[in-house]
Amino acid sequence: MPLGESMLSTIRSNKSVRLDKSKHFKKTKNVHNKSSKEIYNFPEASPELNQEIRARMREENKKTRTKTVVISFVLVAIILILLFLI
Repeated sequence: MPLGESMLSTIRSNKSVRLDKSKHFKKTKNVHNKSSKEIYNFPEASPELNQEIRARMREENKKTRTKTVVISFVLVAIILILLFLI
């Protein structure tokens, strides 16, 4: 049974080498302590302001989408031209 013993020794050595994953959580803040919870004061937004924000976001997304599509078409065209020339 050298194969089984070899596998067991490999597993044991890997376990000792593996990082202690609990170390990553020791540096975080105490999330469970409700007294140390931060309080945020967000400004109230009127429905008109919400509409303006929504319209502005749609315009930004439209511009970004247009740029992405144009760049994609240009790259595909360049790749196709290079493929047919070679």
